[in-house]
Amino acid sequence: MADPTLGGQHMHTFLPKRYMTMAASMAWGVLIGVLLGGLGWMVVGCRGNREEDTLTKPNRSAPDAEPTDPFSSSSTPSPSRDESPRVKVPPLSDETAEQTQARQRMIDRDLRGRGIQDRRVLEAMARVPRHRFVPPDQVPYAYEDRPLPIGHGQTISQPYIVAFMTELARPRPESKALDIGTGSGYQAAILAELCKEVYSIEILDPLAQEAKKRLQDLGYKNVTVRTGDGYQGWPEKAPFDLIIVAAAPEYVPKPLVDQLAPGGRLVIPVGRHWWSQELLLIEKQPDGTIREHRVASVSFVPMTGKAQQAKPEE
Repeated sequence: MADPTLGGQHMHTFLPKRYMTMAASMAWGVLIGVLLGGLGWMVVGCRGNREEDTLTKPNRSAPDAEPTDPFSSSSTPSPSRDESPRVKVPPLSDETAEQTQARQRMIDRDLRGRGIQDRRVLEAMARVPRHRFVPPDQVPYAYEDRPLPIGHGQTISQPYIVAFMTELARPRPESKALDIGTGSGYQAAILAELCKEVYSIEILDPLAQEAKKRLQDLGYKNVTVRTGDGYQGWPEKAPFDLIIVAAAPEYVPKPLVDQLAPGGRLVIPVGRHWWSQELLLIEKQPDGTIREHRVASVSFVPMTGKAQQAKPEE
Protein backbone atom coordinates (compact mmCIF):
# COMPACT_ATOMS: atom_id res chain seq x y z
CA MET A 1 0.00 0.00 0.00
CA ALA A 2 1.30 3.40 -0.87
CA ASP A 3 2.43 5.73 1.83
CA PRO A 4 -0.34 8.33 2.17
CA THR A 5 2.11 10.88 3.51
CA LEU A 6 4.46 10.43 0.56
CA GLY A 7 1.51 10.51 -1.83
CA GLY A 8 0.33 13.68 -0.21
CA GLN A 9 3.79 15.18 -0.60
CA HIS A 10 3.88 14.28 -4.28
CA MET A 11 0.44 15.79 -4.87
CA HIS A 12 1.27 18.88 -2.84
CA THR A 13 4.53 19.40 -4.74
CA PHE A 14 3.21 18.61 -8.25
CA LEU A 15 0.23 21.00 -8.32
CA PRO A 16 2.10 24.25 -7.53
CA LYS A 17 4.69 23.52 -10.22
CA ARG A 18 1.98 22.94 -12.80
CA TYR A 19 0.13 26.09 -11.84
CA MET A 20 3.36 28.07 -11.82
CA THR A 21 4.18 26.86 -15.33
CA MET A 22 0.72 27.78 -16.58
CA ALA A 23 0.90 31.20 -14.92
CA ALA A 24 4.30 31.88 -16.45
CA SER A 25 3.03 30.91 -19.92
CA MET A 26 0.02 33.18 -19.53
CA ALA A 27 2.20 36.05 -18.35
CA TRP A 28 4.48 35.68 -21.37
CA GLY A 29 1.41 35.58 -23.64
CA VAL A 30 0.02 38.77 -22.14
CA LEU A 31 3.40 40.51 -22.39
CA ILE A 32 3.83 39.52 -26.04
CA GLY A 33 0.26 40.66 -26.80
CA VAL A 34 0.87 44.03 -25.16
CA LEU A 35 4.12 44.51 -27.09
CA LEU A 36 2.53 43.59 -30.42
CA GLY A 37 -0.49 45.78 -29.69
CA GLY A 38 1.76 48.70 -28.83
CA LEU A 39 3.76 48.20 -32.02
CA GLY A 40 0.55 48.12 -34.07
CA TRP A 41 -0.66 51.32 -32.41
CA MET A 42 2.63 53.03 -33.21
CA VAL A 43 2.42 51.98 -36.88
CA VAL A 44 -1.19 53.11 -37.26
CA GLY A 45 -0.70 56.25 -35.19
CA CYS A 46 2.29 57.35 -37.23
CA ARG A 47 0.53 57.09 -40.58
CA GLY A 48 -0.87 60.63 -40.35
CA ASN A 49 -0.38 62.81 -43.43
CA ARG A 50 1.88 65.78 -42.75
CA GLU A 51 1.25 67.41 -46.13
CA GLU A 52 -0.37 70.81 -45.80
CA ASP A 53 -3.87 71.47 -47.09
CA THR A 54 -5.16 67.94 -46.66
CA LEU A 55 -8.61 66.91 -45.58
CA THR A 56 -10.01 63.71 -44.11
CA LYS A 57 -13.41 62.38 -43.04
CA PRO A 58 -15.64 65.19 -44.34
CA ASN A 59 -19.05 65.42 -42.67
CA ARG A 60 -20.97 67.01 -45.48
CA SER A 61 -24.21 67.16 -47.40
CA ALA A 62 -24.55 67.78 -51.10
CA PRO A 63 -25.43 71.45 -51.80
CA ASP A 64 -28.61 70.51 -53.66
CA ALA A 65 -29.64 68.02 -50.98
CA GLU A 66 -28.93 69.88 -47.76
CA PRO A 67 -31.70 70.11 -45.18
CA THR A 68 -33.43 73.46 -44.73
CA ASP A 69 -31.27 74.06 -41.69
CA PRO A 70 -27.66 73.86 -43.04
CA PHE A 71 -26.44 72.96 -39.55
CA SER A 72 -29.01 70.25 -38.90
CA SER A 73 -27.67 67.06 -37.37
CA SER A 74 -29.38 65.08 -40.10
CA SER A 75 -27.02 64.12 -42.86
CA THR A 76 -27.20 63.15 -46.50
CA PRO A 77 -24.90 60.39 -47.77
CA SER A 78 -22.09 61.62 -49.98
CA PRO A 79 -23.22 61.43 -53.60
CA SER A 80 -21.75 58.82 -55.86
CA ARG A 81 -19.76 59.72 -58.92
CA ASP A 82 -22.76 58.92 -61.15
CA GLU A 83 -24.91 61.44 -59.24
CA SER A 84 -22.45 64.31 -59.79
CA PRO A 85 -22.89 66.32 -63.00
CA ARG A 86 -20.54 65.37 -65.81
CA VAL A 87 -18.33 68.25 -66.92
CA LYS A 88 -16.29 68.36 -70.12
CA VAL A 89 -12.88 69.99 -69.73
CA PRO A 90 -12.24 72.58 -72.47
CA PRO A 91 -8.80 72.32 -74.15
CA LEU A 92 -6.67 75.43 -73.64
CA SER A 93 -4.42 77.01 -76.26
CA ASP A 94 -1.29 76.93 -74.09
CA GLU A 95 -1.46 73.32 -72.91
CA THR A 96 -0.65 69.90 -74.28
CA ALA A 97 -3.21 67.19 -74.92
CA GLU A 98 -1.77 65.32 -71.95
CA GLN A 99 -2.47 68.29 -69.66
CA THR A 100 -6.06 68.51 -70.91
CA GLN A 101 -6.50 64.80 -70.21
CA ALA A 102 -4.94 65.18 -66.77
CA ARG A 103 -7.35 67.99 -65.91
CA GLN A 104 -10.27 65.83 -67.05
CA ARG A 105 -9.05 63.02 -64.79
CA MET A 106 -8.82 65.49 -61.92
CA ILE A 107 -12.45 66.51 -62.45
CA ASP A 108 -13.78 62.98 -62.84
CA ARG A 109 -11.70 61.10 -60.29
CA ASP A 110 -10.67 63.61 -57.62
CA LEU A 111 -13.66 65.95 -57.60
CA ARG A 112 -16.76 64.18 -58.94
CA GLY A 113 -15.45 60.88 -57.69
CA ARG A 114 -15.20 62.25 -54.15
CA GLY A 115 -18.59 63.92 -54.06
CA ILE A 116 -18.21 67.47 -55.40
CA GLN A 117 -21.66 68.16 -56.89
CA ASP A 118 -21.95 71.87 -57.58
CA ARG A 119 -21.85 72.15 -61.38
CA ARG A 120 -20.57 75.74 -61.33
CA VAL A 121 -17.68 74.75 -59.07
CA LEU A 122 -16.81 71.79 -61.29
CA GLU A 123 -16.94 73.96 -64.41
CA ALA A 124 -14.67 76.57 -62.79
CA MET A 125 -12.17 73.90 -61.77
CA ALA A 126 -12.31 72.57 -65.35
CA ARG A 127 -11.58 75.98 -66.87
CA VAL A 128 -8.76 77.22 -64.65
CA PRO A 129 -5.31 75.92 -65.75
CA ARG A 130 -3.68 74.81 -62.49
CA HIS A 131 -0.38 74.29 -64.31
CA ARG A 132 -0.15 78.09 -64.70
CA PHE A 133 -0.19 78.49 -60.89
CA VAL A 134 2.82 76.28 -60.03
CA PRO A 135 6.57 76.66 -60.63
CA PRO A 136 7.98 75.11 -63.84
CA ASP A 137 9.45 72.10 -62.02
CA GLN A 138 5.99 71.29 -60.59
CA VAL A 139 4.05 71.50 -63.88
CA PRO A 140 4.18 67.72 -64.49
CA TYR A 141 2.31 67.24 -61.18
CA ALA A 142 -0.14 70.14 -61.56
CA TYR A 143 -3.26 67.96 -61.86
CA GLU A 144 -2.41 65.48 -59.16
CA ASP A 145 -4.63 65.75 -56.10
CA ARG A 146 -2.01 66.98 -53.67
CA PRO A 147 -0.51 70.26 -52.49
CA LEU A 148 2.58 71.46 -54.34
CA PRO A 149 5.35 73.85 -53.26
CA ILE A 150 5.16 77.35 -54.75
CA GLY A 151 8.17 78.90 -53.01
CA HIS A 152 8.66 80.94 -49.85
CA GLY A 153 7.72 77.91 -47.75
CA GLN A 154 4.14 77.93 -49.07
CA THR A 155 2.00 75.49 -51.04
CA ILE A 156 -0.87 75.50 -53.50
CA SER A 157 -3.75 73.55 -52.01
CA GLN A 158 -4.80 70.18 -53.42
CA PRO A 159 -7.59 70.51 -56.02
CA TYR A 160 -10.13 68.58 -53.97
CA ILE A 161 -9.91 70.83 -50.94
CA VAL A 162 -10.13 73.96 -53.14
CA ALA A 163 -13.31 72.59 -54.68
CA PHE A 164 -14.67 71.38 -51.34
CA MET A 165 -14.14 74.70 -49.54
CA THR A 166 -15.52 76.63 -52.52
CA GLU A 167 -18.63 74.45 -52.59
CA LEU A 168 -19.14 74.99 -48.85
CA ALA A 169 -18.93 78.76 -49.33
CA ARG A 170 -21.75 78.69 -51.94
CA PRO A 171 -20.56 81.44 -54.32
CA ARG A 172 -23.15 83.07 -56.56
CA PRO A 173 -22.72 85.23 -59.70
CA GLU A 174 -23.55 88.36 -57.67
CA SER A 175 -21.30 87.46 -54.70
CA LYS A 176 -18.43 89.49 -53.30
CA ALA A 177 -15.70 87.18 -52.00
CA LEU A 178 -12.66 87.56 -49.75
CA ASP A 179 -9.77 85.14 -50.26
CA ILE A 180 -7.29 84.97 -47.37
CA GLY A 181 -3.88 83.58 -48.29
CA THR A 182 -3.54 84.30 -52.01
CA GLY A 183 -0.52 82.06 -52.49
CA SER A 184 -0.11 81.56 -56.23
CA GLY A 185 -3.64 82.89 -56.89
CA TYR A 186 -5.35 79.59 -57.75
CA GLN A 187 -8.21 79.92 -55.25
CA ALA A 188 -8.72 83.54 -56.30
CA ALA A 189 -8.98 82.45 -59.95
CA ILE A 190 -11.60 79.82 -59.08
CA LEU A 191 -13.61 82.43 -57.17
CA ALA A 192 -13.22 84.92 -60.03
CA GLU A 193 -14.97 82.39 -62.29
CA LEU A 194 -17.88 82.21 -59.86
CA CYS A 195 -18.28 85.65 -58.25
CA LYS A 196 -18.78 89.26 -59.28
CA GLU A 197 -15.87 90.59 -57.18
CA VAL A 198 -12.92 88.90 -55.48
CA TYR A 199 -10.54 90.51 -53.00
CA SER A 200 -7.45 88.52 -52.08
CA ILE A 201 -4.86 89.13 -49.33
CA GLU A 202 -1.38 87.63 -49.10
CA ILE A 203 0.99 88.35 -46.21
CA LEU A 204 4.14 87.61 -48.26
CA ASP A 205 4.71 90.46 -50.72
CA PRO A 206 6.68 88.44 -53.32
CA LEU A 207 3.84 85.94 -53.59
CA ALA A 208 1.25 88.73 -53.72
CA GLN A 209 3.04 90.48 -56.59
CA GLU A 210 3.52 87.24 -58.54
CA ALA A 211 -0.13 86.28 -58.09
CA LYS A 212 -1.32 89.75 -59.12
CA LYS A 213 0.64 89.58 -62.38
CA ARG A 214 -0.39 85.98 -63.05
CA LEU A 215 -4.08 86.76 -62.63
CA GLN A 216 -3.78 89.84 -64.84
CA ASP A 217 -1.99 87.82 -67.54
CA LEU A 218 -4.81 85.26 -67.45
CA GLY A 219 -7.37 88.03 -68.01
CA TYR A 220 -9.06 88.16 -64.60
CA LYS A 221 -10.36 91.70 -64.21
CA ASN A 222 -12.59 91.13 -61.20
CA VAL A 223 -9.79 90.19 -58.77
CA THR A 224 -7.92 92.65 -56.57
CA VAL A 225 -4.79 91.42 -54.76
CA ARG A 226 -2.91 93.23 -52.03
CA THR A 227 -0.22 92.49 -49.49
CA GLY A 228 -1.50 92.43 -45.92
CA ASP A 229 -2.36 90.48 -42.79
CA GLY A 230 -5.36 88.30 -43.59
CA TYR A 231 -6.32 88.04 -39.92
CA GLN A 232 -7.60 91.62 -40.13
CA GLY A 233 -9.60 90.99 -43.29
CA TRP A 234 -10.31 93.88 -45.65
CA PRO A 235 -12.71 96.19 -43.78
CA GLU A 236 -12.74 98.84 -46.51
CA LYS A 237 -14.34 96.35 -48.91
CA ALA A 238 -16.66 94.62 -46.43
CA PRO A 239 -19.20 93.14 -46.11
CA PHE A 240 -18.46 89.90 -47.95
CA ASP A 241 -20.88 87.19 -49.01
CA LEU A 242 -18.19 84.57 -48.55
CA ILE A 243 -14.72 84.33 -47.06
CA ILE A 244 -12.32 81.44 -47.68
CA VAL A 245 -9.16 81.12 -45.60
CA ALA A 246 -6.18 79.01 -46.69
CA ALA A 247 -4.13 79.09 -43.47
CA ALA A 248 -5.01 78.01 -39.95
CA PRO A 249 -5.17 80.44 -37.00
CA GLU A 250 -5.55 79.07 -33.49
CA TYR A 251 -8.88 80.87 -33.10
CA VAL A 252 -11.51 82.20 -35.50
CA PRO A 253 -10.55 85.83 -36.26
CA LYS A 254 -13.31 88.14 -35.03
CA PRO A 255 -12.61 90.72 -37.80
CA LEU A 256 -13.49 88.11 -40.43
CA VAL A 257 -16.77 87.24 -38.71
CA ASP A 258 -17.57 90.95 -38.39
CA GLN A 259 -16.96 91.43 -42.12
CA LEU A 260 -19.46 88.76 -43.18
CA ALA A 261 -22.66 90.02 -44.76
CA PRO A 262 -25.96 88.68 -43.35
CA GLY A 263 -26.28 85.19 -44.79
CA GLY A 264 -22.55 85.18 -45.52
CA ARG A 265 -20.34 82.13 -45.05
CA LEU A 266 -16.81 81.83 -43.68
CA VAL A 267 -14.87 78.62 -44.44
CA ILE A 268 -11.72 78.39 -42.32
CA PRO A 269 -9.32 75.82 -40.85
CA VAL A 270 -8.70 76.36 -37.14
CA GLY A 271 -6.24 74.78 -34.74
CA ARG A 272 -2.88 75.35 -33.14
CA HIS A 273 -1.28 72.12 -34.35
CA TRP A 274 -1.54 70.49 -37.77
CA TRP A 275 -2.69 67.21 -36.23
CA SER A 276 -5.64 68.80 -34.41
CA GLN A 277 -7.02 71.29 -36.96
CA GLU A 278 -10.66 71.35 -38.00
CA LEU A 279 -12.36 72.93 -40.97
CA LEU A 280 -15.19 75.18 -39.77
CA LEU A 281 -18.17 76.57 -41.64
CA ILE A 282 -19.44 79.76 -39.99
CA GLU A 283 -22.62 81.47 -41.17
CA LYS A 284 -23.99 84.84 -40.16
CA GLN A 285 -27.77 84.72 -39.88
CA PRO A 286 -29.99 87.57 -41.13
CA ASP A 287 -30.41 88.77 -37.53
CA GLY A 288 -26.62 88.86 -37.03
CA THR A 289 -26.32 85.72 -34.91
CA ILE A 290 -23.51 83.30 -35.72
CA ARG A 291 -23.79 79.58 -36.29
CA GLU A 292 -20.75 77.29 -36.46
CA HIS A 293 -20.43 73.82 -37.94
CA ARG A 294 -17.39 71.54 -37.69
CA VAL A 295 -16.93 69.97 -41.10
CA ALA A 296 -13.75 67.86 -41.22
CA SER A 297 -10.27 67.22 -39.88
CA VAL A 298 -7.66 69.03 -41.98
CA SER A 299 -3.99 69.96 -42.05
CA PHE A 300 -3.03 73.48 -43.21
CA VAL A 301 0.00 75.72 -42.88
CA PRO A 302 -0.39 78.03 -39.86
CA MET A 303 -1.62 81.58 -40.27
CA THR A 304 1.13 84.09 -39.49
CA GLY A 305 1.05 87.74 -38.46
CA LYS A 306 -1.44 88.86 -35.83
CA ALA A 307 -2.88 85.35 -35.69
CA GLN A 308 0.23 84.27 -33.78
CA GLN A 309 -0.46 86.71 -30.94
CA ALA A 310 -4.24 86.90 -31.00
CA LYS A 311 -6.53 85.57 -28.26
CA PRO A 312 -10.12 84.33 -28.67
CA GLU A 313 -12.60 87.00 -29.77
CA GLU A 314 -9.86 89.34 -30.97
